Amino acid sequence: MTAMPICATCGTQYAQPRPDCPICEDERQYVPPGGQQWTDLAGVRADGRTALIREQGEVLGIGSEPRFAIGQRALLLRTEAGNVLWDCVSYLDDEIIGTINDLGGLIGIAISHPHYYTTMVEWARTFDVPVHLHANDQQWIGRPDPSIRLWEGTTSELAPGLTLINLGVHFAGGTVLHWDHGDGKLFTGDIVQVIPDREHVAFMYSYPNLIPERPSVVRRAAEILEPYRFDALYGAWWDTVIPTGAHEILQRSAARYLRFASAD
Repeated sequence: MTAMPICATCGTQYAQPRPDCPICEDERQYVPPGGQQWTDLAGVRADGRTALIREQGEVLGIGSEPRFAIGQRALLLRTEAGNVLWDCVSYLDDEIIGTINDLGGLIGIAISHPHYYTTMVEWARTFDVPVHLHANDQQWIGRPDPSIRLWEGTTSELAPGLTLINLGVHFAGGTVLHWDHGDGKLFTGDIVQVIPDREHVAFMYSYPNLIPERPSVVRRAAEILEPYRFDALYGAWWDTVIPTGAHEILQRSAARYLRFASAD
């Protein structure tokens, strides 16, 4: 049986070999100057790559070292209803599987947007759980599978206290996850991007190609999130966390964005 190919640039797994990666050919990603390159899960596990797991209280970061493709890390949310995986990475090995199983396994996976679909079906089958994706991004699914559950509309309750929220930033199905626990947490991938000063966040249609998000989309996103209570915000990469004051920072950043976007 031919191994399912994984794009080496974005990390997306496809059901069968193909010459192109639609996600990378889209203007929100890129095909590198050397052309399209492919690997598979065995290749991702090779080259001395190992699991990278970091504890952050009730949130566990999961990735690999060295990084692969876009380089994001997934997050394991240890909730009272069970463990939920937010976003996904291509790398999956016995250490990661063992760690998650020792913590009680998973009750579900939810992903912010297509750049992080990666090997989501491998994860879903390994832990026997569904993957929750917004229906607006259905066209980007590279490996269809019964484990994939599409949802529609603006919000969907993933589990008690966990709400998926479609903002439409970056992708039409661009989603964040709100955890109504403690002072509240918002998990955003790069639908809302944590930037170096940690005093602001950013909103982009395409990050590698520096295409700003449409003002109407940013305005709507800020309005949708305004009623939600959250103190911390978790971005897509290691250490991209705003530990406190995140709600005010997000609203202030959206206002700044809209001010510059409308300036002469």
